[in-house]
This record gives sequence, structure tokens and C-alpha cells, in this order.
Amino acid sequence: MALLGSALDLDKLREDLAVRLAPDRPRVSVCAGAGCLAYGAQEVVDAFREEIARRGLEARLDTQATGCPGFCERGPVVVVHPRETCYLQVKPEDVPEIVSAIEGGEVVERLLYEAPGTGSRVEREADIPFYRHQERLLLAVNNRIDSKKIEDYLAMGGYRALQKALFEMTPEEVLEEIKASNLRGRGGAGFPTGRKWEGSRSLAETTRYVIVNADEGDPGAFMDRALLEGTPHSVLEGLIIGGYTVGASEGFIYVRQEYPLAVENVTMAIEQAREYGLLGQGVLGSGFDFEVTVHRGAGAFVCGESTALMTALEGRVGEPRPKYIRSNEKGLYNRPSVLNNVETWANVPLIIQRGADWFSRLGTEGSKGTKIFSLVGKIRNTGLVEVPMGMTLREIIYQIGGGIPGDKRFKAVQTGGPSGGCIPEAQLDLQVGFDELSAAGSMMGSGGMIVMDEDTCMVDVARYFIEFLTDESCGKCVPCREGLRQMAKILTRICAGEGRRGDMETLEALSEVAAEASLCALGKSAPNPFLSTLRHFREEYEAHIERGCCPARSCKALISYYIDPELCTGCRICLRSCPADAIDGDKKKIHIIDQQRCTTCGVCLDVCPSRFGAVMKLYGDPVPEPVPEERRAVVGKGKGHE
Repeated sequence: MALLGSALDLDKLREDLAVRLAPDRPRVSVCAGAGCLAYGAQEVVDAFREEIARRGLEARLDTQATGCPGFCERGPVVVVHPRETCYLQVKPEDVPEIVSAIEGGEVVERLLYEAPGTGSRVEREADIPFYRHQERLLLAVNNRIDSKKIEDYLAMGGYRALQKALFEMTPEEVLEEIKASNLRGRGGAGFPTGRKWEGSRSLAETTRYVIVNADEGDPGAFMDRALLEGTPHSVLEGLIIGGYTVGASEGFIYVRQEYPLAVENVTMAIEQAREYGLLGQGVLGSGFDFEVTVHRGAGAFVCGESTALMTALEGRVGEPRPKYIRSNEKGLYNRPSVLNNVETWANVPLIIQRGADWFSRLGTEGSKGTKIFSLVGKIRNTGLVEVPMGMTLREIIYQIGGGIPGDKRFKAVQTGGPSGGCIPEAQLDLQVGFDELSAAGSMMGSGGMIVMDEDTCMVDVARYFIEFLTDESCGKCVPCREGLRQMAKILTRICAGEGRRGDMETLEALSEVAAEASLCALGKSAPNPFLSTLRHFREEYEAHIERGCCPARSCKALISYYIDPELCTGCRICLRSCPADAIDGDKKKIHIIDQQRCTTCGVCLDVCPSRFGAVMKLYGDPVPEPVPEERRAVVGKGKGHE
């Protein structure tokens, strides 16, 4: 690996490497992101390499272990280039058949995507509806390069933006390009990136820092993880450009401890970049010095907040501090510090290389470019999706996500992570943008998107997220520490059918205090799940409190099981299966469920023979009085006795 001493050296290397990834060169790309690895992707990679070697095809067919292409539900995903033949849920035993098909110029039909309801198969990756409706800028090369090889990134044009910034632009010109692009932070608040950078650069302080926030803690979110695993050099390149622009010679990547593959790949990327002269003293022979350190977070959700993250970087307990002065003025070690999340940094090379006008062609007036979302929940096609700002929720959920499984009715979608809000069916045509989502009572957040159907209880959704945020509160300020704890208690009580008059008003008052008086954004935005569900689904709260029932038939505490004496045959199947020993009965004797001992697990309903149908599931209705002992003998009548 030769040290690159100039821009010309980099150009020459890139030309030599480009032959390896020529568009017409046959190769097999296997997703080796964390999700596909859990499905056995490494075994698939090994099987391809062994099969190709066995047939003596190494000189004509390459195998790549790549980053996540997004269609996580159907992994492991394999794409054969140059035809872009996409195979889903591939197993090691499928590999010989695929290699034979490649040799014969054919496809393995059974492993292709099957269009729902039509039975027709789709060969090309770009033609699959999940991909066809996306605008993939950041994820475009995730399954085109080996995430552990800097040479693959260079061959695809990697570090060209850094080269342009260092040798063709002044720091001021780079800053103006970022400002002109109207790139807003993808980590949550959506603050204009150029303004944040300018705030640090304009200060007299000479020691400055640039930081990658990869502390992705939202339930169901994995956008940052996928980028760090798949194209770590894109994030690193953006960080180096940011350091050059604001005058920082040191950068940090704060990444979750729970992301071992991301840590491994980004650490390897740093080592490779340093060996090529893209990091260290005199980057690419320029006068710019820059170093990067990876810091593993301890898993606290609150460390996603800027000041808490910087406190943790300093080696102290990750707690927020008052923002009397912005972090870009006094942040890490009380020095100017520019903190952006993974996706924001990855956008920087694209903007510098292609221009602000190109970037801002996509999006709404206030939200430019694309956004990556983790689309999960009650949705047919789960995974990572990258869409242009301004696309509607309906288009994302139905065109890309494929709609709701089981022909269930859409109920709501939660955006913005635990502190986001729930958006109802009436607002499905809402455009996705920072300002549009905020106006709807939610937020962009880092990009979580959880879809819910008619079987979802919105009161329980609020309880779940408030409880999560209660656990993740650092406890430093009373409104968050105590306010969220009381909200969680009240919501848990309501879900158990023990709600009281005035509970909703108390929850609203606690929400107001938390939003106004909490120290950091975690506490200020924490009431959003409750406030948005109350705003759009108030009748569900009223049903729980006033009638003791759950309209979604979801809250376990409001479900009861009852054995109909007219249908029970005394077969003892439910009695033998009950894990709580809550059923009393004997052969040819009507069975009774002890409501005090019943855990409402539903096993009795599952095992009761369908021809009898004696076990009933009650949703908030009073359980009938049990049959008196003297009348429990089976009398041989009713459906169960025919």
C-alpha cells in the first residue's frame, strides 16, 4: 500500500483500481451487513468463494461481501452484476445453482422477487418496487463495494471530493457550498449544517473539533449502523472535509458499543486511509493535518444528545449540560466543536463533488436532498429506504413498504424515534420534511418510521415509549426524571383498566412541565408520544378510562378468557395445557377458569378444538359467573356435544 503524496498519485491509483469494478465485470455481491449476517450471509459468501474456486472461475467472477442494500426482511440478499439479478433469502445450498445459472446466462427463478398477488417474478434489483421508488444517493454503493476494502471505494470515485476540497477550493468556498446546499442535520433537530460549521470557523479559538454522532439508540433504527458498516469511507471523507473547512485537526467518531461490526469497519477504514496518506500529517501532500479517533459509547440513549455525548467523550458520565452557549462555540473540552450525525457527514462528499445545485434539486423548500428511514413495524417490506425529501408517507408505506400485511387497516405511523409523534391515517398524504413533520406534532428525528395497524393500541404505544424514555433519562433534572416516571405510572395504570377521571389532564400538565423545564432535548421532546396519540386518538384513552376496554383489543390486562358451559365437553385439553394451573375441571365435567390465577396467555383458546370452540376471549366485557358445582356435569347438549 503506497503512501499518496499528491492529487496526481490519487488519480493514478484510482485509474488502476477502476478496472476491478468496471460496470461490465461479472461479480457476485452478498450483503454482509449485521442483519444478513444474522441470517447466515457469511456462510453464503464462503459457499460462493468455494464454488467459484471449485469450478476454476476466480479469474472471471469475483465475490464481494458488501454493506446493507436495505431489503433486510428478505436477506441474505445476493446481486449478480452486471445484469443486476437480485436473489432473495439465499442459502448456502442455493449457491451451486446460482453459479451454474451465471455460467449459462440464466436466472434461478425461484429465488427472484415475487410480486404480491400476481405470481410474476422480477429479476433486476432496480425493478423491485421496494427499490424502484427510492432515490438512493448514500445507499447507492452500499452493495457495490467490499466494505472492508478502501480500494473498492477509491475505484468508485471515493475521496475525489476531498481531493477537490483540498486542491481546488478554499475552506471558505467549501463552507459556502455546504450553506448553499441547505443541508440540514439528519440527527434530529434539522439545524442547518453550514450555519453550524460557520459558527465554529468564525471564532478566534484555534483548537477545534469535528465529531460524528453514531450513538443511534432509537428502537427499530439502524440507518447510521448500515452506513458505517457498508461505506465507512464516505463518512470518514465527509469528516475530513469538515475538519479542513472549520480548521480542525482532530476528529472523533462516537459509535455505540452495541455496533461491533460498525466499529470494526470504521476502525479498519481509518487505518487504511492513514496508510494511503489520506489521514495524518499533510493529507495527500497538502498542508492540512488531520487525525481521527473512534470512541465506543456505553449504550446510554441520552448520549445521543450533543452535550451529553461530548461529556462522555471527555471520560465523564454522559449527562447533558445547559446550553447557555452552543456546542459549536464551546463543546468538547470547552472548545468549538462541530457535531453532526453519520448521515449528515456522508452527504458532504456528494455535495462537494456534484455541487449544491445538484443536491438541492431534490426535496421541499425547507428540506433538501434525501433521507434514509428504517421502515419497520406492521409493514410488508421492512428495511432501509432512502427517499427524496417531500415524498408522502402514503408513497413510502404503500409503494415502497408494500402496505399492511393481512389486509389490515393502517392506523398510524410513528416518526422520529421514541421522542417522535404518531401520525394518523388522515395525514397519510403529508410530505416528509423537517417542517412538515414538526407541524404535524412529530419530527424527522434520525429517521425511525414505525408503522402500526388496526390491532395497535395507541395508549399502549404511548406507554411503551414513555417507559423507554423514563429508563433512559439520565436523572439530572427533575422535570424529566420525575415527570416521565409519573407519566409512565399513569399510562401503565390506564392500560391495566385502572384509569381514573382526571388522568388525561394530569398527563397533559406533566407533559407541559417536561417540555418547558427539562434540561435537554430528551426531556423536552419526551411527551410527544403521549401528546400526539391523545391528539389523534383521544377516544381510545376515554374507552380505557371510562369503560375499561381497549378498542384495539390489544391491552393484555383488559382481556379475559371464559369457558362456555354450553360448549365445554370436559375433554381436559385446556386444563392440561394451562401453564398457570388456572383451569379447574375433570373428565366429563364443565371446566372453569380461575380469573385470579389466569395470566391471559391465551393457550386455552389456542388448544381448544375448533369443533368445540368452548373458550371465549372477552375484551373488557364482564366475565359471567361460573357454573355452580352441582351443575358442572356435562349433560351432552350444545355444539361441543354433537
